[in-house]
Amino acid sequence: MWPYAWLAIALLLGVVEVLTLTLAFGLLAGAALVAAIAAGLGAPVVVQLLAFAVTGGIALVAIRPIAQRHLALPPLSRDGSDALIGRSALVTREVSATGGLVHLSGEDWSARSYDESLVIPAGIRVDVYEIDGATALVHPSEPLPEIRPREA
Repeated sequence: MWPYAWLAIALLLGVVEVLTLTLAFGLLAGAALVAAIAAGLGAPVVVQLLAFAVTGGIALVAIRPIAQRHLALPPLSRDGSDALIGRSALVTREVSATGGLVHLSGEDWSARSYDESLVIPAGIRVDVYEIDGATALVHPSEPLPEIRPREA
């Protein structure tokens, strides 16, 4: 009878875990399964309760914080326009604080200079620092060449 009782408790805790997503009830459901195994092997009720308490305690103290840390990590891959941040682009039309055009990932994107005081001429390689709507905010990958006035 006790193995079935522990299995019922494990099932109930599993359902509560699915509804709450706290990880605590799932770990306690696992502890109830350990107690069910102990009961199935013929252990006395005191040993079953001890198996449940020890397994549940260890799981809650040791495993839950680790699992929560991993759940809080940002995704490893970025998608959409976020995937373009950090990529290199080529200026095809002069980029300033008011606008411009860059060739980025096979497409032409409207662009603005990340540093509003910079004007980046066409042909310069830039890095994408941010995406604002459909506009790439860019900064030169290397220092800009000095533009010298023509001599007469």
